[in-house]
Amino acid sequence: MKKIPFSILDLVPVTEGSTPRQALHNALDLAQHAERWGYNRYWLAEHHNMTGVASAATSVGIGYIAGGTQTIRVGSGGIMLPNHSPLVIAEQFGTLASLYPGRIDLGVGRAPGSDQVTARAMRRNLTGPDTFPQDVVELRDYFQPTEPGQAVQAVPGAGLDVPIWILGSSLFGAQLAAMLGLPFAFASHFAPDALLQALHVYRTQFVPSESLDKPYVMLAANVVVADTDAEAQRLFTSVQQQFINLRRGTPGMLPPPVDRPDLLQFAADQAGASHALRYAMVGSPDTVQQGLARFIDQLRPDELITTAQIFDHTARLRSFELTAQVRDALARETAGAAVAA
Repeated sequence: MKKIPFSILDLVPVTEGSTPRQALHNALDLAQHAERWGYNRYWLAEHHNMTGVASAATSVGIGYIAGGTQTIRVGSGGIMLPNHSPLVIAEQFGTLASLYPGRIDLGVGRAPGSDQVTARAMRRNLTGPDTFPQDVVELRDYFQPTEPGQAVQAVPGAGLDVPIWILGSSLFGAQLAAMLGLPFAFASHFAPDALLQALHVYRTQFVPSESLDKPYVMLAANVVVADTDAEAQRLFTSVQQQFINLRRGTPGMLPPPVDRPDLLQFAADQAGASHALRYAMVGSPDTVQQGLARFIDQLRPDELITTAQIFDHTARLRSFELTAQVRDALARETAGAAVAA
């Protein structure tokens, strides 16, 4: 097993009884702690019309997090490009990269991050062809140095180093990332079915580019750690409830945990939440270390991005702190194995 960096994906959860303002303040607090704990990236996700997610204005949130930290990379996991003009995104991330040079990532996805009614409210054309590949190429071109006579340019943006990632949960994203020679992040934390096929496609079809000379894969996983298995399973019931509600068409704020995880499990199974959350490592540090070791050994990611929708902010901080300790223990284990070999 190789040593890999760990990162954080944050949906900036709005908990029941709280506000988006508090959620955003909690996100900055978590990012500042994550920086001290040695996490590599802190990414925000774009979702719309969801009362439990405060990161809809993703570029604004990234600026807030980057402005309150010093070294950790900050970016989008991701910007849902069908919702936006590539030029506008290039200008937004060009601005962020100008303010925080060398620290901004631009992950882009093909899904709308909303329902069709909300997509109409964003004034997007729902009946036209799928232009995601062309939009990615256009977006990438805006970050190239300006050519003489170029009619449209991103200001700021042109000539800036803004790494573009392709995010995906299917073979489509894997194929596009491979064709363009871009890093690929797979949403295995909620869409595990195509994971193995997507990894195979990306790694075998990858074409080196100016951006990347060999494949680079980041996998997402739910990781909830507490001092005991029982307490971690209790904290995880907030995520289970959220997925059950989403599958039933009743999304809302992040609910508090329930004291009987075993009673919730049947509902999770019935709603398909257990299947969607297949790649979830939940438990004490020892339990999670064993789970992550198997996950990394089997799938060989170059980086792991973890997410933890935990109701209590203090418990959420503790979970990510323990995850960082697990990361370090895995690194020591890897180093020891290398020496022994």
